[in-house]
Formats: sequence, structure tokens, C-alpha cells
Amino acid sequence: MTKVLIVLLLALVLEAVGVVFLSRGLKQIGEPEKVSVVQVWRAVCRGAVNPSILLGVALETIFFGALLYLLSQRDVSLIWPLTALGFVLTALAAKFILNEEIHWTRWLGVVLIVIGAALVSYSEKMKPKPLGSPEAAPAAGQGNP
Repeated sequence: MTKVLIVLLLALVLEAVGVVFLSRGLKQIGEPEKVSVVQVWRAVCRGAVNPSILLGVALETIFFGALLYLLSQRDVSLIWPLTALGFVLTALAAKFILNEEIHWTRWLGVVLIVIGAALVSYSEKMKPKPLGSPEAAPAAGQGNP
């Protein structure tokens, strides 16, 4: 479980920083002046060469690869809720990289997310272990004589 948590935390850091760089890049290229095929195409072309957007996409791609690995190792009902911890890291990254002001009510929401993720993580410990697994075997001196 430790390896899974380390991969998850590293992936979430990359995801949070990636989202921040995507946001920065999108603000750098700006919105199309009007909604037309030509204006949208120009915005897409500016985005395709914007370093912030390219870095953000690269980081999000690495996150997605790590997520695929995590989902292959553990239950989706454990991994997917724990990805909500990315909201904490994204809020921190927005605060310190983009210098966004974050209202206390938003921080309260982040705390609630952390509480929910902790409950999900705790539920993994409550899950019955399959027979024959090392976790299910009784400790020495316990069980039947």
C-alpha cells in the first residue's frame, strides 16, 4: 500500500501543477475575439505552441499514466476517491504559483474533501482480506493450536 500511496501523491502533485500551467497558458493566449472557425483555429494554434500549455499537457499525461497504473493495482473505489486529494494540491499550487486569493469557504471545502478521502482510505483497512493472503494469516501464537 505504501508504494501505491507514494505513486498517488507524486501523480497528484504533477496533476495539480499541470492544471495550474494549463490555466496560466490559457490566460496567456486569451479568448477568441468572436466565436468563428477562424478565431477558434487561431486560438488552438496559439495554444499548440504555448510553453505553459505544453508543459501542462505533459504533466497531465504523466498523471494519467500513473492513474492507469494505480487502477491496475487497487480497487477503483479506493483510488478514484483518493484522487480528490488533488484538489488540495491544486488549491495550494494556485495560491503559490498563480498567486490566487482563495476564500476561507473554499479552504473549508478542501478540508471536507480531505476528511472524505481519509474515510475512503480508512475503509481499505476495514476490507476483509482474501483467504490465503499474508494479511489474513494469524500472527504467530494466535489461532488454532
